[in-house]
Amino acid sequence: MPAMLPVPTDAAPRLTGVMDASLASLEGSENAFGLPAASGVVVVLVDGLGASNLQARAGHARFLSSRMAKRDVIRTVLPSTTAAALASLTTGALPGEHGLVGYRALDAANDRLVNQLSGWDAAMVPETWQRCETVFEHASDRGIQTFAIGAARYADSGFTRAVLRGAEYRASATLTERFDEALALLQGGGERLVYLYVPELDQAAHAHGWESDRWLGLLEQLDGEIASFEQRMPRTAGLLVTADHGVVDVPSHRHVLVDAKPELVDGVRHIGGEPRFLSLYLDPGLDDGERAALLERWRESEGHRAWVLSRDEAIDAGLYGSVADEVRPRIGDILVAARAGIAYYDSRESNRQAEAMIGQHGSLSDEETRVPLIRGGVFRR
Repeated sequence: MPAMLPVPTDAAPRLTGVMDASLASLEGSENAFGLPAASGVVVVLVDGLGASNLQARAGHARFLSSRMAKRDVIRTVLPSTTAAALASLTTGALPGEHGLVGYRALDAANDRLVNQLSGWDAAMVPETWQRCETVFEHASDRGIQTFAIGAARYADSGFTRAVLRGAEYRASATLTERFDEALALLQGGGERLVYLYVPELDQAAHAHGWESDRWLGLLEQLDGEIASFEQRMPRTAGLLVTADHGVVDVPSHRHVLVDAKPELVDGVRHIGGEPRFLSLYLDPGLDDGERAALLERWRESEGHRAWVLSRDEAIDAGLYGSVADEVRPRIGDILVAARAGIAYYDSRESNRQAEAMIGQHGSLSDEETRVPLIRGGVFRR
């Protein structure tokens, strides 16, 4: 196994505990983050806002950065990608339990890769593929109302059914409208848990890079919206701002084409995962010796700039948490997690639009796995 694999300890504060702690605060119960009792809670999930990204642009996000001390940084899940992380946020479970183990994963029963964000169909039913109850369902059982606020296009998606089930979805187009909706819900009376999703920064990072003026402008807008929202929210309500992952910029000259070395793809049936965290699914006919030889070829070729693991090594290291038997085949036989500032692609893909992305995530670096947990309202330290 590669040395110095950066897997957080079980005691490290994790994204998985955020919603459970929020629910506990509504009940006045002790929780992992020490949140005090609140009449309502809003959890803002900013897609792609890593702690390192925020720290590097602190001058453009004065409200958020002023509230984020060293103790206000937690770890997301591995791989550090939206499908896995949001499912972990809303279920409190790690990917090996809930089953969303990456961006593109193997549906072994149908011998195909499935996009865990947009690839839902009758053969990948959201209510069963995502195996765990959500915090929203738990809250409903306790008589607490829950809401999810996001764009209208996500309202009836398979991913929403998988990770937000149990919450009442409220569609709002702009950042301002989303925060206005959250405020109205808090003012509606009763104990309420509100989840508010912000995709704009991640979208801008993919298209332009997180160091772009476009990304910076959106960060400034978000910072202002959150500062204004905290001033207007009921004094007895709590606010948490967190993220699913951070972002690193990878220019095109740092792309690595895996098929440029035929010996690395010979015996690979499917290449899933994401550009910074490949999941290689091998031909079923390969024997143990051939599998071991392919793993060694990857290590010899990429070990200087990536962590290269077998599925068993990744599971034994706790990368996915406890892994259910049903989930195990969804994890790649070989996993390649970029350690340097690179991204892996396959030039044989029929659609190569993904290679235009600048902002990337998915791997195990601090830049990708450290995310903020900023407290406001009654939660403010």
